Amino acid sequence: MNPLPAVLAAACLAVVSCSKQPDTEIAPAISPESTVSASEQLNQLVDAYYDKNLELNPIFATFLGEHSFDDRMANSIGPDHLAAQLALDQEYLAALDEIDRSQLEGQDLLTYEIFKADRESAIEGAKYPAHLVPISQFFSVPNFFAVLGSGGSAQPFATVEDYENWLSRVDDYIVWTNQAITNMREGIEKGVVQPRVLMEKTLPQLQAQLKDDPEQSVFYQPIANMPSDFSDEDRERLTAAYSAMISEKLIPSYDQLRVFIRDEYIPATRDTVGLQALPNGKEWYDYLVRTTTTTNLSSDEIHEIGLNEVARLRSEMQKVIEQVGFEGELEAFMNELRTNPEYNFTESEEILEAYRALKDKVDAEVPRLFSKMPKADFEIREVESFRAASSAGASYMPPAPDGSRPGVFYVNTHKPEDRARYDVEAIYVHEAAPGHHFQIAIAQELDNLVRYRRNSLGGATAYVEGWGLYAERLGKDLGLYTDPYQYFGALNAEIWRAVRLVVDTGMHAKGWTREQALAYLLANVATSETDAVAEIERYIAIPSQALAYKIGQLKILELRARAEETLGDDFDIRAFHREILEDGPMPLGVLESKVNRWIADEAGA
Repeated sequence: MNPLPAVLAAACLAVVSCSKQPDTEIAPAISPESTVSASEQLNQLVDAYYDKNLELNPIFATFLGEHSFDDRMANSIGPDHLAAQLALDQEYLAALDEIDRSQLEGQDLLTYEIFKADRESAIEGAKYPAHLVPISQFFSVPNFFAVLGSGGSAQPFATVEDYENWLSRVDDYIVWTNQAITNMREGIEKGVVQPRVLMEKTLPQLQAQLKDDPEQSVFYQPIANMPSDFSDEDRERLTAAYSAMISEKLIPSYDQLRVFIRDEYIPATRDTVGLQALPNGKEWYDYLVRTTTTTNLSSDEIHEIGLNEVARLRSEMQKVIEQVGFEGELEAFMNELRTNPEYNFTESEEILEAYRALKDKVDAEVPRLFSKMPKADFEIREVESFRAASSAGASYMPPAPDGSRPGVFYVNTHKPEDRARYDVEAIYVHEAAPGHHFQIAIAQELDNLVRYRRNSLGGATAYVEGWGLYAERLGKDLGLYTDPYQYFGALNAEIWRAVRLVVDTGMHAKGWTREQALAYLLANVATSETDAVAEIERYIAIPSQALAYKIGQLKILELRARAEETLGDDFDIRAFHREILEDGPMPLGVLESKVNRWIADEAGA
């Protein structure tokens, strides 16, 4: 999964974007009578939007290495912010419509199409009350803020000014927390509340931040790791300020939120799990499906695609079972993997070592499949203990665009005895290389693109996650999956994504219960019940996001098959991968048009 924890990376950034309100005056639209070319008009417009959006969403700016707003955190779920964001999108969409699209070509045409689709989607989405359900066990600004303040994320702690910036940002976080409580109370009144099963799991996450001794808090780590060149006066002053900040602001805020959720919110939560159970829930889910997949596929069509893919992959998995000599059907083999401890890890460090061992092996093979690779490197890091119990098995956080911070491949080592050995290769190529790390880091390094596209500001989850799942298909070409159990793990990972199409649409559009979805997943995926529960509850918490993987992968595979058939012996896999990655993330329809033009050009060469 991509990030902040994937799209951490991208998915969270746009929503958290996380109260000092910036100047929201919109730059005037370029006059139609201007002598500036359509290309220049477009690039000026998109750049102006980018700067305004960073000011409106300062935490996104921090993650992009633009540190002018490191002392701010937007009250992103407050009415003023929501109105300002909507106004920004509406004004810039109107300005875009004044540009003569017929005068654009190449990258400019792609930029126009992507920017227009994103603004239209954002404007449509503003009518749905996501701000009334701002917290879940999976999507949690309080969890995110703890990671940010630990000193191990994008927030810089290198200068005295950096330390003072964080003290100011904490004040804005308190505003956000109070707004979240206000919003959830409004949600109770309007019948827009989270499922109870999710909110019960937020309580231990919040409890983990309550420390009697501020030095034991994750927020104290920047003080424990303070740069040695700080003066004694600054060290003493900042130490006292951070201790007071933790004891007098953060811990009371986390406790206030915990008590509210426990005593007031949870009693008002719902037993249902699907979005369709909420007011206008079906329409809301249909919108999310279109946004996530960047297609016009209906939930019924996606459900059917999922059922067909599950059947296909079960057949392929049966072949591996026969290869290893197991006597029994698929369900029995999966149960063997699920219950026999020899197929799982025993220690947390053992999990990290298994992933680290893959790095050199994969790095040596990727040049055969890729002519363009990222300059930025990535680290393999353990998911923090306070959020591990409810986090995905792995995720990726992009590097800073300026090269000051590498990407991070987060590995969840919680309950290692429930973490399978046989899927590490598939997970690695999805999250790290050549999966999310390649796709996101390469996009950030494309200096010829406007910043909006380089830094994945647009909503293209199906492209991003589709690429990650497509990368898993490259495992054999990278010298992986030679062990049949690892290949079964790759098939298991893929059928997991096919199952997602069935259970996500099942719960949010067809009225499935959590238990029905869990039973279907366990019947078709070799995984522990611990992981299965966490995954099903993730799909409940972020409706439609799980659809992106398979829908995106199937589109990339379709485009590759079309290129191979058309170009025959002239097909070059390195050129195809470059074509997919070299222009950054985009809606699948835009990607298809672009690749079709490339195929036509290559065929005519």
